[in-house]
Amino acid sequence: MTRPMDQVEDKLKGFIAEEILFSRDGFNYPDDASFLDTGIVDSMSIMEIVLFAQQAFDIDIEDREITPDNFDSITKIAAFLRRKAAESNG
Repeated sequence: MTRPMDQVEDKLKGFIAEEILFSRDGFNYPDDASFLDTGIVDSMSIMEIVLFAQQAFDIDIEDREITPDNFDSITKIAAFLRRKAAESNG
């Protein structure tokens, strides 16, 4: 059985590829590629990712949590969302 947080990376990459990069070829970057350094997404796109994450994973994200430490790569976003999920279930 698949748990909601098992496929975080795949869901994030799918969303970014389709809704932000408008790519039919998927998300063709390493999971740890920095959004800021590579220009994969801009600040408006980060807000789209935040809204998507809140809806897709049923997690509340506060404005103060929207930082590069939490939202600068697929790896960082997935780790952040898993921490948030654990906190809300703990």
